[in-house]
Amino acid sequence: MTFRIALFWEVVVLAFDTVRANKLRSALTVLGVVIGITAIVGMTAMVRGFDQSLRKMIGAIGPDTIFVQRFGITSFASGAAFKEVIKRPNLSISDARAIEDMAGTIQLVDIQLGAGGPPTQRRVFYRTQKTKAIVVFGSTENFAEGTRIPMLSGRYFNGTEVQYRKNVVVLGNTPYQVLFQPTGIDPLGKMVRVGSERFEVVGVFDKRPAAGGFNLGQDDFVAIPYTAYQRVFGLNPVRINRGGATILPIQLAMVPREGVRQQDAIEDVRRVMRIRHGLKLDEPDDFDVLTQDAVLKLWDQISQGTFFALVVISSIALMVGGIGVMAIMSISVTERTREIGVRKALGARRAEILFQFLMEAAFLTSLGGVLGIALGSGIGWTAHVLSGFPISLPWWSFAIGLGFSASVGIFFGMWPAFKASRLDPIEALRYE
Repeated sequence: MTFRIALFWEVVVLAFDTVRANKLRSALTVLGVVIGITAIVGMTAMVRGFDQSLRKMIGAIGPDTIFVQRFGITSFASGAAFKEVIKRPNLSISDARAIEDMAGTIQLVDIQLGAGGPPTQRRVFYRTQKTKAIVVFGSTENFAEGTRIPMLSGRYFNGTEVQYRKNVVVLGNTPYQVLFQPTGIDPLGKMVRVGSERFEVVGVFDKRPAAGGFNLGQDDFVAIPYTAYQRVFGLNPVRINRGGATILPIQLAMVPREGVRQQDAIEDVRRVMRIRHGLKLDEPDDFDVLTQDAVLKLWDQISQGTFFALVVISSIALMVGGIGVMAIMSISVTERTREIGVRKALGARRAEILFQFLMEAAFLTSLGGVLGIALGSGIGWTAHVLSGFPISLPWWSFAIGLGFSASVGIFFGMWPAFKASRLDPIEALRYE
């Protein structure tokens, strides 16, 4: 056992000395491996960081919340044609009332006007300050219960304010930052102008998480009671093409009763909506049902495709590096023919010669793997420091990178190593 350990160590040292003696050749040999591993580690860090931030953003809608839309991403993800989904009937406030009355699995229903189609956008003014055109949507008091957006200060409007069409508003974080943060004024109780109408500020939302840490306009909104929205903006459909097709900007959000499975609640909602729309058993839904899980499943498909493309691209670089390893190791076998002959004449077995050259190949590519891991991690951290882009560097990405690089060396170094082990010692000693 001690002899085998000593032999193993001797072979490792010999492989290291060989690589060190041919620095330029070794560097050129592992260049493809370095590029491939850098791509794997660097892109994995950024893709996983983006994935985690996106999941956090999606999580803000609430894990149990169910949305009903005229059409949405689920329709287009399933391959539905736009000219077909645009023919669907508009949703209405009566749909919300029917779900409240007929769906026993639903605890509360929120009506969101200006959220189910092209958004209503207006500037918000306070004294001399003004915002860019931001989203204005109307909702019931249930919006606060169906979402996980935290409140920075104040409260959401209540049922009484909704019932009496009060001009109250809850600011998203962007209008708060623009209108009140520079002067340090407490916004609660202040009057702001949304478009041409004055509203009293009753609350401010905190910042919402954003995919990749980018400002995607996720906080560029204000919320008002949907009854006030009806009075100020009306419910006139928005024309979106020359053919006169329209979209009513309305969306319904529901939360199941405690103890009710989300899927059971979805089936209950679908039953009510199909009855209201007069659909036959063999006709598909003319509305979309959207949940957090559905969005995450769609994203999983996209991220898996992205990761697969990354692996394919990186594999090409690793294959190029592996071919370089095979070529260099073949040249090395030819150059060291006499050395091999001497070792065999002194009693070295085929397995030991094979192991020596495999170790040299594996050492070369593993060195490239370590350099690739360092470069990939450095690229990820640089992107994070300069842009704030989130990254994730799990230990298994390093293990995969190192494992891939060593495997490339063993696979592509097998033929040269086998060739070296099969050399006839007498012919090898005669080689000039």
